[in-house]
Amino acid sequence: MKTIILGAVIVALSLPAHAISRYDTRRLSCERVQAILESEGAAILRYPSPRSSQLTLYDLYAKNSRHCQSGEVARPAFVPTANNSRCQVRRCQVRRCETRRHNGDN
Repeated sequence: MKTIILGAVIVALSLPAHAISRYDTRRLSCERVQAILESEGAAILRYPSPRSSQLTLYDLYAKNSRHCQSGEVARPAFVPTANNSRCQVRRCQVRRCETRRHNGDN
């Protein structure tokens, strides 16, 4: 029993202090989605897959990279909304490590 309680405490302490809101973009205007990201900093946006309406896609979208997780950056992306099929937002994505070749490297 002590192990279960200790495990629950560890899990609770490892979770972020704030909850991230989730929104269905099909029910919101593009302006509302952008306003939500501006005011909340980040949110999970859900929308139907363009390839199969039976699948729902979702991801973390943010106002800027400061609202993404460590090692991620906010890059331009588009989501469908009630009034715009390509509403521009920023999606948190893993930062790509770019390697540069120096002169003389093979």
